[in-house]
Amino acid sequence: MLRIGENLNVMVTKIGAAMKEKDPGPIRELAKAEAEKGVNWIDINLGPARKGGPELMEWIVKTVQEVVPDIPLALDTSNIEAIEAGLKVHKGKAMINSIMARPERMDAMIPLAAKYNAQVIGLLWGPSGMPRDENERSELAVTLVSAMLEAGIAPEDIFVDPIMTPVNVQQDQIKSMINFMMMFSDIAEALAPGLKSTCGLSNVSNGAPEHLRPILNQTFIVILEKYGMYSAIVDAFDEEMTAFCKGERPKIKKIIEDVCDGNEPNPASLTKEELDYVKTAKVLLGHSLYSDSWLEL
Repeated sequence: MLRIGENLNVMVTKIGAAMKEKDPGPIRELAKAEAEKGVNWIDINLGPARKGGPELMEWIVKTVQEVVPDIPLALDTSNIEAIEAGLKVHKGKAMINSIMARPERMDAMIPLAAKYNAQVIGLLWGPSGMPRDENERSELAVTLVSAMLEAGIAPEDIFVDPIMTPVNVQQDQIKSMINFMMMFSDIAEALAPGLKSTCGLSNVSNGAPEHLRPILNQTFIVILEKYGMYSAIVDAFDEEMTAFCKGERPKIKKIIEDVCDGNEPNPASLTKEELDYVKTAKVLLGHSLYSDSWLEL
């Protein structure tokens, strides 16, 4: 699975300060470190960037591409003017992260993606907010992707993000997202062959105890890949995550996939680590209710 590195984010204290002060050192250092971990894109998340957003995005794009010119950047901010400022100076094919399935965002941003020949993440967040189930996700995907196609954006440049929610808050939404991914290949075949998918993977573990977040993220990446997820926005420095994305750890991967298929292995035959992944898969699939102590049960 391809990876979009999430770490160059204004919410990271050191990076936020460097952005505010326009100090290139920490930004270049982090960008090079993400590149060394083999990410396929580097996400630049400015947050709202209401004040001076265009100038900041232009500066950061230039700063990052000076040290990692061969990795495309995903421009991530709600400030549309800042997105365009980044697109203007980006060398090569940039990515816009993201365009919501809301008329005002589509009308303003889809033309930008077409004008600058950018890849784009289509976020299935509609006029009423979060879709209730996989059927609403499908309806929003058709609306959003159709508008992008009409604007001349190639199907292979469109990445659909069905929206990840924290498993400890909306466990039913996790199942809905999985159901949508099980439908995605048929949607793509009917609507736009070549259409891709992605998600903000770390959202699934938001709010969980910090030491439990990695196993939630790692287990879910295997589940999503089984159901056809093409890429994900991830922590570039999670070594186990990287291993799963590269197709390593085949035994653990098969154990998780067996749980997905209803072939739960005999617990007595598993190591403690393997059993932890089974328990985590059952929580993410909705077979068990989430609690912070799920690995202890």
